[in-house]
Amino acid sequence: MADSDAHIPHTPPLLLPDAIHQAVKPGTALLRLETTSSREGVLDGAWWPRTRNIEAELPALISVLTEHLGPITRVGLDASSWNGLPVRLVIDDRVVHLDSDPVGDDTVLITRGDNDHFALLLVPPDTSADAAREAMARAVHADNTTQAAQILVAALPNSSGEHGASA
Repeated sequence: MADSDAHIPHTPPLLLPDAIHQAVKPGTALLRLETTSSREGVLDGAWWPRTRNIEAELPALISVLTEHLGPITRVGLDASSWNGLPVRLVIDDRVVHLDSDPVGDDTVLITRGDNDHFALLLVPPDTSADAAREAMARAVHADNTTQAAQILVAALPNSSGEHGASA
């Protein structure tokens, strides 16, 4: 065990604290930010925006991510999932470029610096609280190997693949 791990409470590895499940609500971002260079899971976190208005939703997410990751330079989103997608936004006096990527409406790609990428599960705004909690908890497990679309299909049984999953 590394010295830096010695101060971690006796929480079982790879599990979220119970308090996380109570705190998840629309507008919430859950992140799994590892302090090592090894990010083995498919996803680095999850985001549950309140609406499909990117100009209203993204600034809060970017502000929080900047506190933990440093300056965010780009965000990749599926343009068809949002009510308009500008090419850039000024957030906290910094320009953040928005890329219309064919990542599917279930994923958001965050770029820190020039080439450090973080993938977040995007929980649809109209998702029930219980389903969102389940999807977000699955996404932030450190050993998660399940793609975002598959997590949403499992957590949102009525989605029938609408969120980027292929049949």
